[in-house]
Amino acid sequence: MDRGRKATGHFAIASVDSDGVPNITPVGTVFLREDRTAFYFDQYTSALARNLDTNPRVCLMAVDRGTLFWFRSLLVGRFAAAPGVRLYGTAGTLRPATDLELAQVRRRVRPMRFLRGGRLLWSNFSHVRDITFTSSRLVRYPMMMAHLPQTDSVPFHDPEV
Repeated sequence: MDRGRKATGHFAIASVDSDGVPNITPVGTVFLREDRTAFYFDQYTSALARNLDTNPRVCLMAVDRGTLFWFRSLLVGRFAAAPGVRLYGTAGTLRPATDLELAQVRRRVRPMRFLRGGRLLWSNFSHVRDITFTSSRLVRYPMMMAHLPQTDSVPFHDPEV
């Protein structure tokens, strides 16, 4: 999960609207906890927020898009680790962020706070949604992953927590 977030700067959160139409939202402020839960700052997620009002089920996906990871994998014809993971769960209702959660997001966006766009995007966080995960599934490319354990279990640890 962490490799995927670092490689892209975000996680992709999939949801479904009231008509069953899927939507994918990139969210850079997801924080994983060790107890198979997470929270994210619900700042710019209008379609996702609307969808969660009718169906709180979500899929969070992270893919390691790192050039070196993919070059090495393609060069040797196998992945050293799964290139991505999907976590399935349920999002909670919008709630005010705690002081600890606000400190975590400030730490993550610290390098960008000196940039004009960074100040515009990441200075007014106030509310979060919790996610409780119920299952996971690794992104698989069988031809390049036969040597890896055939498990879908995923560690739930965010080093920034």
